[in-house]
Amino acid sequence: MTLLTEWRRGSITYDLPKVMGILNLTPDSFSDTVRSSGKAAVERIFEMEDEGADIIDIGGESTRPGSIRITPEEEMSRIIGVIKEAAPSLRVPISVDTMNPETAEAALDAGASIINDVNGLRDDRMLKPVSSAGVPVVIMHMHGVPRTMQDDTMSGNVMTQISKFFDDICEKAVTAGIKERNIILDPGIGFGKTYQQNTEIISSLRILRKGYPLLTGTSMKSFLSYAYPDLTKEKASILSATECVSNGADIVRVHNVKGTVNELKNKESDK
Repeated sequence: MTLLTEWRRGSITYDLPKVMGILNLTPDSFSDTVRSSGKAAVERIFEMEDEGADIIDIGGESTRPGSIRITPEEEMSRIIGVIKEAAPSLRVPISVDTMNPETAEAALDAGASIINDVNGLRDDRMLKPVSSAGVPVVIMHMHGVPRTMQDDTMSGNVMTQISKFFDDICEKAVTAGIKERNIILDPGIGFGKTYQQNTEIISSLRILRKGYPLLTGTSMKSFLSYAYPDLTKEKASILSATECVSNGADIVRVHNVKGTVNELKNKESDK
């Protein structure tokens, strides 16, 4: 089956791997991404597009381990103005990384084209803005919640549990009116998993494809220090992204767009 994701002004095909560039507009992000709103954030969006990003993912609430929830109002104050400024001139879709249905609806109204739900549609209220707008949604698996997820990581057969979650949640999404072609799956590497489980997920990605595009996000995560002990976290992030693609990922979510795009091109030319 040919994979295709339709967004508001075009479509994404997966004959080549796609790169999702991260823009964190949060004061407590673990990354070195631009953390300010306004002009600098908008400039970074267009810089990532020029570097080869196929999707720009904007987040206003940190979901790093131990993070504390903020209100939708605070989250929206960080991202909505940036989306409104960038979306009309951007040639690629804006994805919004949010767990809040209110933020999702406001972001779509502002010009976003994809909802990236870290909470994996576990909040039934997220179904309505996604289905009503007819936009793609990234459904991510997370064990627990960000504040405590690394204090109580998964146990048992991780791949079986993630696979069942995807089966159940995709059925729920389609029943709620979300089109199958609008579903993208993310196994949630680093979200309530040990570093051994994260590496197992990467090596077993094809188990989770299920006919939908598969997204992975390993960039700058702590398990990289264990998986690639001899590399800097930035170099390990790029290598991990290419490994995910080799194992079946269609989209990689990254901070270093330019470096990842170049490495993926090099890998493609070596085939």
